[in-house]
Amino acid sequence: MTLLVKGGTVVGPTGSQKADVLVQGEKIVALLDPLFSTTITPDEVIDAGGKYVIPGGIDAHTHMELPFGGTAASDTFDTGTRAAAWGGTTTIIDFAVQKTGDVVQDGLAAWHAKAEGNCHIDYAFHMILGGVDDDALKAMDQLVTDEGITSFKLFMAYPGVFYSDDGKILRAMQTARENGAMIMMHAENGIAIDVLVQQALARGETDPIYHGITRPAALETEATSRAITLAEVAKDCPLYIVHLSASGALKAVAESRDAGRNVFAETCPQYLYLTLEDQLGAPGFEGAKWVCSTPLRSKHESHAKDLWKGLRSNDLAIVSTDHCPFCMKDQKELGLGDFSKIPNGIGGVEHRVDLIYQGVVDGQLSLERWVETIATTPARMFGLYPQKGIVAPGSDADLVIYDPNGTTRIGVETHHMNMDYSAYEGVEIQGKVDTVVSRGEVIVADGNYHGRKGRGRYLKRGLSSYLV
Repeated sequence: MTLLVKGGTVVGPTGSQKADVLVQGEKIVALLDPLFSTTITPDEVIDAGGKYVIPGGIDAHTHMELPFGGTAASDTFDTGTRAAAWGGTTTIIDFAVQKTGDVVQDGLAAWHAKAEGNCHIDYAFHMILGGVDDDALKAMDQLVTDEGITSFKLFMAYPGVFYSDDGKILRAMQTARENGAMIMMHAENGIAIDVLVQQALARGETDPIYHGITRPAALETEATSRAITLAEVAKDCPLYIVHLSASGALKAVAESRDAGRNVFAETCPQYLYLTLEDQLGAPGFEGAKWVCSTPLRSKHESHAKDLWKGLRSNDLAIVSTDHCPFCMKDQKELGLGDFSKIPNGIGGVEHRVDLIYQGVVDGQLSLERWVETIATTPARMFGLYPQKGIVAPGSDADLVIYDPNGTTRIGVETHHMNMDYSAYEGVEIQGKVDTVVSRGEVIVADGNYHGRKGRGRYLKRGLSSYLV
């Protein structure tokens, strides 16, 4: 089976070019001069005239079916990966979970059981370490060697759930430095945050906005700086800060990168577009829709502006979603009268490609940087390159034909995520995902879905391409 994507502009991290893309089976076999491709007789032709041809998006931070706060994320691997495909994402990296006291490999097996046979697109796992001990440290080595899991997430937040103290973090970092893995860090000072939460509730401050107020930017900055220091002590352990939202945290990352350190960071669309006042501070309980951690930041400060700048300068390497959706009914409502009981998470796996393309339209990013942040850098960062993340011969035929002349209006009536609201209701994007190809198979075209659950494959990952 041969497929020819004809007439488009192929966009990659190093530039854009008019080229036709020839696919044989599941792989890209050639980028062709449009004049030469007239000699090819493919089985199928996609007309990409006037459109961009980009690598399928890689969302390196999702949480399908994650148990949290007495409930679980509302998207399954079936519904969540289908929604991702609609939005131009052809690979996700989700998080398998080891709870404190459990065996790491048992947690991984549980997530394999959730995902296997249910995913519409390809998938991989990071591993959350909920309890760092001798057995967990040995398991890190085994997962890197045998399971293709080369990144491990730790938490400086959520005492009593996922929290690791500095000593445990240091031990995990030392192990990662030896086996080549990446440590991913949720960087907030959870011990101090818990004090602020209890004080706010004691004052009767129970509305959703206090979720953000009790998680101040200073405590994200402090934890980020502390994580960077611990990584330095661990002989420059590779460190990746997840869902960075605060200017001060970004400054700490930038300074360490300027010093040549193995420090990287991501941000998420919610921190680029949504704010403490306008969303978390919505009247009544409405703000619960936007409760996530790290929280949305104030529009009266420079956080969003600085994050866009960080994306341009590569101090922020990747845009992921931290997709962890909960419905308002029966889920977010668990926090009525107590913001600390609102499940933390925003759904956005379907909208990342579009939302960051709007940054191109608005002059925040170049086309090439758009592709880097949503596809190429995630592949390189997490050991999937060049199988994923690039339109090049030999790579998987994961392609998105993107129409810059189309429009996308985001809303609960049209999205495909298993949520009863949209975090971006009414937002209009000056661009549109036109066609999505996953490993040579057209799964979205002509406004219709052609994929199926179970066609997605598990990806064993190598080490990061960026480590020194």
